[in-house]
Amino acid sequence: MRLSSHVLTMIGCLLIGLTRCNVRFMKTLNLNSACLTIFPYRTACVKIQRLPRYLAAAFASCCLLIQSINAQENFTMSGTAPVAGVEFQTVQANGLNFRLAVAGDSGPLMLLAHGWPESWYNWRHQMVFFAEQGYRVVAPDMRGYGSTDAPDAVDEFDIEHLAADMVGILDALGESSAIMVGHDWGSIVAWNTVLMYPERFSALIAMSVPYSGRPPQSPMESWREAFADNFYYILYHNEPGGVAEAEYDSDPYGLISRLYLSPDSPRQAAMITDPLRTAGGWIGRLGAPTGLPDWLSQADLDYVVGEFERAGFRGGVNYYRNFHRNWELTADYQDVKITVPTLFIAGEQDVVIAGANKARLQGAMNRVVDDLRDVVLFPNIGHWVQQEAPDATNQAMLKFLQEL
Repeated sequence: MRLSSHVLTMIGCLLIGLTRCNVRFMKTLNLNSACLTIFPYRTACVKIQRLPRYLAAAFASCCLLIQSINAQENFTMSGTAPVAGVEFQTVQANGLNFRLAVAGDSGPLMLLAHGWPESWYNWRHQMVFFAEQGYRVVAPDMRGYGSTDAPDAVDEFDIEHLAADMVGILDALGESSAIMVGHDWGSIVAWNTVLMYPERFSALIAMSVPYSGRPPQSPMESWREAFADNFYYILYHNEPGGVAEAEYDSDPYGLISRLYLSPDSPRQAAMITDPLRTAGGWIGRLGAPTGLPDWLSQADLDYVVGEFERAGFRGGVNYYRNFHRNWELTADYQDVKITVPTLFIAGEQDVVIAGANKARLQGAMNRVVDDLRDVVLFPNIGHWVQQEAPDATNQAMLKFLQEL
């Protein structure tokens, strides 16, 4: 049973009568003139600077003990993942059950957020590598994906919920801070999470999707003006009636096999070439592959497809349905900058960066990121950078982390 802050206070008072902790421990915890955040409530603090040092240290000892107990009770082991060295855990965070893929049991925490249509599995090349480097690596099935809960309401996939998910996972694991890593939609979540909760993250690594701050116009309005009656997948995801997930749920293999390709992967001719939305959905506009890229095995593809056959696409598509809402929710962050050390990684041929070079990306992000350490672009690599170029990606990440 979780122990509340009221119970913590009672036990702390009992410990005061039983324990005289030394002043050195007090100084180590740096609690002389600060407040101790009571796990797992991010805003609940007990002011202890007015207490004698040994009493405050006794209370701190109690809180750390209970934090450890709560963290252990907040997750359960849930099996071995299909990657050697990775195990599954289930934790309760931000009101949901999250399945986590975990590698390593100690060291600085790395929290890896995947994108769409992806899975924890898209981080398979990073997880064991960084565990071997001394990190505790955690890759959740994001809200609405895989074995993580999927709320019914579209609004429950907005950026405030998604950022709170990341912090909630830290709390559930008993961690005060982490290195935030994201790809694709996971990068959008990562950028906004460190913007909203900078005190909880020591560094940021974003892949594929750069950050240039909150735009003056809602992105949905901009896309509607730009594409009008023509097909654009984000507008398609925002059509009423769930037409997008109905198409994808009817053929998960057809969609994912057409998306998980390199820029030069050979394809069959597309079945739909008319740019108008009325001509059809998305799968038919993507030429079917004639084979798999060298970075993706049939077993890899089958695993990811299986995750969507089981969970469906609605959860992931709901992220796109919050673009306008997210723009409204982030009005208070208009002039707030990213302050943690940041690395950006992408493939030069990633369609998301639209041909932008390093200088252009640095210029755009430097306006809103105070400590952009580097922009790394890999030639001949497309959107799935951490899978297409896993070794180069891992080395760029490791170099950044070692220089912090």
